[in-house]
Parts: sequence; C-alpha cells; structure tokens
Amino acid sequence: MASASGLVYHPPRCCRPRNLAPFRFSRSGFFSIEWNPARAVIRCCAVESGVEGTVLGASHSKARLPRLVGMGSKLVGCGSAVPKLLVSNDDLAQIVETSDEWISVRTGIRGRRVLSGNETLNGLAVDAAKGALDMAQVETDDVDLVIMCTSTPDDLFGGGARVQRDLGCKNAWAFDVTAACSGFVIGLITATRFIKGGGYRNILVIGADALSRYVDWTDRGTCILFGDAAGAVLVQACSGDDDGMLGFDLHSDGQGQRHLHAAAKNDETKITSNMNGTPVFSPKKSSYSCIQMNGKEVFRFAVRCVPQSIEAALEDAGLTSSSIDWLLLHQANQRIIDAVATRLQIPSDKVVSNLANYGNTSAASIPLALDEAVRGGKVKPGDTIATAGFGAGLTWGSAIIRWG
Repeated sequence: MASASGLVYHPPRCCRPRNLAPFRFSRSGFFSIEWNPARAVIRCCAVESGVEGTVLGASHSKARLPRLVGMGSKLVGCGSAVPKLLVSNDDLAQIVETSDEWISVRTGIRGRRVLSGNETLNGLAVDAAKGALDMAQVETDDVDLVIMCTSTPDDLFGGGARVQRDLGCKNAWAFDVTAACSGFVIGLITATRFIKGGGYRNILVIGADALSRYVDWTDRGTCILFGDAAGAVLVQACSGDDDGMLGFDLHSDGQGQRHLHAAAKNDETKITSNMNGTPVFSPKKSSYSCIQMNGKEVFRFAVRCVPQSIEAALEDAGLTSSSIDWLLLHQANQRIIDAVATRLQIPSDKVVSNLANYGNTSAASIPLALDEAVRGGKVKPGDTIATAGFGAGLTWGSAIIRWG
C-alpha cells in the first residue's frame, strides 16, 4: 500500500488486513476511509494463537466509523468521586503540632478525603468516568480513548488500561499521563489533538491521584495539603465552528524539580548469589520517598508563571481576561488562586474553588471542581473557562475552554 508521501507500508505480521476499502478524500477535504464491514476483515494473531476473546480488545465486533481529521472538540460531560473518609484539620491537630486556624489561614483548606478500607484509586476513576458518560449520554462502546492522568496509580505500570477494562470500553485503548498537578490540563489538550489530528470521536480524560500514599504524616508542612479524589470529562468531536478548545499554552522546566518531588530512593538489598552461594551482583531495590516540597519557592513559581500562561492562552484564543466567565485553577492553595485572579483582574465571584473541602488532589482537582460547579448550576453551557494546572516537574499549562 503506497502512502501519500510515496513510501510503501507493510502491514505487521500480527494484523493481516484483507480486502480493505480504498482511501479517499471526502468533499469536506477531510481524509477518511470508506469502510465496508462486509469487505474488510482483520485477523489478530492473538486470537489465532489461542487467546480467548474475553480479553478486551482481542476482537472487535463493532465496525469503526470513518475518521475525519480537523474536527473541533467540546466538553459534554463530567463526573467525580471522592473517598468516604474525611480528615479534618482538627484530626490532623491530634497528629502534628497544628490547628484548624493555622491551616485554614495559610492554605484555605479545612478538610480532605483519604483512601481507606477497600477503596482504590482505580475505583474512584471508574466512578468519575461513569458520571461523565452518563451526563454526556455516551455508551461505553462509543469511547475511542481513555487518558488516565495520575502520578499515583494502583499499579506501577499505570492504571489506564485497567480503568478501560472496568468501564467496559471494549472499542477504546488507554494510556497514562504522569504530570502530577498539571496532568489533567495536559491530558485534556492531548485529547483535543487526538480528535483534531487523529479523527477520534469520544475521549475520556480522567484526573485521579492518591497523594495520601506519599505524604509524611509527621511533617505539618505537607500533610495538611493533600487529599485523594478523581474527576473526569468526556471530550467529543464536533464541527470546527463549535470547537470548545479556544486556546492553550504549555511549559516545563526541570530546574524546578528540586522544589517539589517524590523521588525514588535505593534501599539496602542483599547480594544475589548463584546456586553454589557465590556472590553474583547486588541489585538496587527502590521505593519512593514521601513528597518533598519547598513551599515558598512553589508559591513564587505559581503566582509568577500561571498568570503569564493564562495570558498566553488567551492571546492564542484571541480573547482578553474580560471574556472569561470562570477562572478554574488547580486547587493547591487559596492564596495562589487569589493572587492569580488579582493579577488577571478577575473578580472573586468568577473564581471556582472547592479547595476548602478537599485540599490539593493533584490531577483530580480541576475536573473535581468543574463537576461540582456544573452540577451545582454555576457553570452553564456556553460559558468560557480559563483553567490552569501547575506543579511537579516543574510543569504548568493553561487552556481556554468553552463548556458544553
């Protein structure tokens, strides 16, 4: 098969296409495939070699619709989930030297939710995704991609595929985005690019983190900040005229990693020996340290870089701050949120914040706050939202989006 560039494509041995329909250009100028299920058969060697069809993705009974590139994106559904256990500031005062007043004045946080019992991060992610699908009235079979934004998965190898499986999205594929508090914004922008450049139609973007697993509960500087949660949105293809991703801006600077991280640490291990007892080598056994943060430097970074990023995203969208209906920032610290709003001259009644109830939930904070604002009737279809994520890496980014 010859590509448009003249290169020859050889199908991999695992997938054996038969009688594929020809490529064509539609009248709209979009590149697509004229798909005829009666003529097209793709055999997967995983099935032929004996892998049972109970494995999601081993075989697809539903034919793919033609993909149209160049489409716009819109947010049509959201959902969220939080653990049952509430840890108040007064509860923390029994563990470390602090008080409700000390915490709330400096951060704006009064409580946070923490995973307990049989709860898992994947379980929260699945519940949040179900809420987004229900609101969007989209069936699981119609989901093309699941993007799991988390830095604290239940499995070191990621959780996206597990969430896809548990949701029953058998026609989708999944991957993880690891960018901590910036993860959701990066995942959201990535989803819109898959729609615009890849012709995808329905994409679930999930932000979920359980930072309580990596908190030093004897350090009052960090244990007061973090909580666990999950939030999700359904991003759907639409016409270019209805595009809800109006503009965006992304950055990273590894120089700032020293100010906020949870690095791998090497534990002492025994020397591995052969069957005769002769020493062979001593492998490193690693685990992750608790969250380490220089609060003053992170604060300075956020109040300087986040407004600049939002202004760049607004310029990309051809808008000004006066066009914003809502400012929705990563919920890290109320003083950061207030400082950014002041810099952008956005009044407090246009700022979305639920930080007091949940603390910093990392990648979950923006979709969690968005879900509450939508279901509470605050954010309405057609509203323009300026959102920004910032944190570990250091990474930060902004997006100007239209809801609905």
